Amino acid sequence: MKELVLVTGGSGFIASHIILQLLEQGYAVRTTVRSMAKSQRIVTSMQANGITNIEDLSFIKADLQHPEQWPAAMVGVSYVMHVASPTPKLNFKDESEMINPAVNGVLMVLKAARDANVKRVVLTSAYGAICAGHPNQQTPYTEADWSDLSAKNIHPYQKSKTLAEQAAWNFIKTEGQGLSLAAVNPVGVMGPVLSSVYSHSNVQVEQLLNGQVKAVPQVKSGYVDVRDVASLHLLAMTAPQADGERFLATTGETLSMLEVADVLRDAFPQYASRLPQKTIPNSVIKLAATFKPDLRMLATLVGKYADTSNEKAKKLLGWQQRSAADSIIATGQSMIDLGIIK
Repeated sequence: MKELVLVTGGSGFIASHIILQLLEQGYAVRTTVRSMAKSQRIVTSMQANGITNIEDLSFIKADLQHPEQWPAAMVGVSYVMHVASPTPKLNFKDESEMINPAVNGVLMVLKAARDANVKRVVLTSAYGAICAGHPNQQTPYTEADWSDLSAKNIHPYQKSKTLAEQAAWNFIKTEGQGLSLAAVNPVGVMGPVLSSVYSHSNVQVEQLLNGQVKAVPQVKSGYVDVRDVASLHLLAMTAPQADGERFLATTGETLSMLEVADVLRDAFPQYASRLPQKTIPNSVIKLAATFKPDLRMLATLVGKYADTSNEKAKKLLGWQQRSAADSIIATGQSMIDLGIIK
């Protein structure tokens, strides 16, 4: 019998690559979807990427709004990859609209996993649970850092990621009853998209190559390839030394948005004329954010230090990763191949 791994939110960008690697490594995979209509798209993307043993992939309907659906999802499961997360709301009336679903969803999955005697849960957390609210950072962020929830400029999305991960660790400590937990905290996730569904990090590549961006904000970010994020999840799932640890998924490089555009310009000269060469002053972004809610999170990032370290994942788990440029180019090429870039 193959060991069964539950992957939550199987239609998502990171989750789809985790499913692909689990199937390639000989695991059976059950994945949750909010609608069974999404299952065929997942099957199609797996087959398009070389998976022939589709009988090892199964689907179950489970939603983070419905706790009663999760016990059935956990039956016979050895490991859980909890990747599903509420989509960030850019327009919200109260921060609780983002925070409560994130925290409650994590606790829902952990309780069901504990009750089903799952060996380990790997939680997909975020860089946003590490970096936010630190105005004077001067050394690379590591797993020892937590976002400062008392900071005035912390965005509710970053707050939700921080509180959700903290709730997970507190649950393991107080109610876990031996359940093992590891967390993976990715920076901006790039890499090949398998379908028309991809992360908000990839949207910037789509917009850049489609000529929708005339000038870019002065925001720096770490980047990581989705295939390497997936491999880090698999390492964290089985390595004994990963128990109780969090891992920052990053190449350790920091690129500005203008440098991202330059990478794309060099790789895809046919789109060079569409790509921006100018930046937007920080003051303009901050002013615009006062009356455009969808710019508020961006306004907290302009001009901020963003260096990160991947030493822990490399040393403890032997994790390897592609370069940021390779990941960005892979994003663009996959979008061109799928006809997303016109």
